[in-house]
Amino acid sequence: MQRAAYVLISVLLFVASVSGQNGATKSRGRKLQPHRIALASGKTFTLNLPAGFGITVAAQGLSRARFMALSPDHRLFVTDLDNRTDNKKGAVYLLDDFDPRAGRFGKVKTWLTKLRNPNSLAFYTDANQQHWLYLALTDKLVRYKYTPGEDQPSAEPETLATFPDYGLNYKYGGWHLTRTVVIGGNGKVYVAVGSSCNACAETEEVRAAVLEMDADGKNQRIFAKGLRNAVGLKWFDGRLFATNMGADHLGDDRPGDTMYIVTENTNYGWPSCFQWRAKVYPDNRSAALARSVSCREVPRAYAEFEAHGSPLGMEYFGADEADHELRDSFLVALHGSGFIRIGHGYSVVSVRKDAPPQVFMTGFLQNRKINGRPVDVLKFGDGLLLTDDYAGVVYYVFHEK
Repeated sequence: MQRAAYVLISVLLFVASVSGQNGATKSRGRKLQPHRIALASGKTFTLNLPAGFGITVAAQGLSRARFMALSPDHRLFVTDLDNRTDNKKGAVYLLDDFDPRAGRFGKVKTWLTKLRNPNSLAFYTDANQQHWLYLALTDKLVRYKYTPGEDQPSAEPETLATFPDYGLNYKYGGWHLTRTVVIGGNGKVYVAVGSSCNACAETEEVRAAVLEMDADGKNQRIFAKGLRNAVGLKWFDGRLFATNMGADHLGDDRPGDTMYIVTENTNYGWPSCFQWRAKVYPDNRSAALARSVSCREVPRAYAEFEAHGSPLGMEYFGADEADHELRDSFLVALHGSGFIRIGHGYSVVSVRKDAPPQVFMTGFLQNRKINGRPVDVLKFGDGLLLTDDYAGVVYYVFHEK
């Protein structure tokens, strides 16, 4: 009885802390304040932020706005998947002429079209001062020479790597057709390739893994394994961070979705093991029971989120950040559970090591109605940008003066 009471109280406290569905809730010591959002489509709803922050619709009218990157000449690029199917209708947009007073971009330009599920992009400048734009597609990693100021690519792309491009469709759990690319401070390129299934023994080593390669695509190798779907990658402080989504067959409340510091030659457990409530367990329900790793050897996550919350993009805010809500923490976009009845995620949370995530932004799910699904977070100007691939919006969140 005591344990049951403890669990019930814990659940109630957690729900109260993250609901954000009926007025203000609390984040790191401050109430969340409602902000009315009105889109050009006529849709209106409320998003909640800590007191002292404001929000604007910086760009809208996109389809599935995903990940962002700033070019060497400080222009914003964003990928767009077009829809939830495996398609070749994706695009890369250039958002230009930002007005900080209005909190909006003046122009949305099409930089590339007819792309196969463009999820993630990154810029890199090599030793010869040549700028490159790296673009992660379902079946390959390409890079384009980038000339500051150009509104379209001036050269044909180079293919650096190819990936498996098949899998079961969304209905059957094989929806991991996105790839994520990040450039490390060491000049290496890292690419995350998701699993082909919910829980299975993969026949291709590249699946459920992070790859490492040189900037020109040479010396490719498996950097880490056992990450079912590491959609978010971030290089910070000489280390690679990744968000990861757990399997779907263990119920509504487990396993926890996770965020790791990814180190080379490490196996993070999938499909043999999973993390839940800060402990690692064997997955005895998995169809892939051939143990690829001992669960005792699987590292604990840097942070753990609710099951099926779907952590995606993240950004780090350092010690120089003026606001204590963000200082020395990551902001992580929780895309939200695929089943609305579960209702986990649909928010942006603040993460500090060895501390539970704290709610920062809510309102994307209200009374089982989806208003948005957060994807990526990027520091920008006096605040941050947030993409939403449900509403087709880029938000600007800023410090109110």
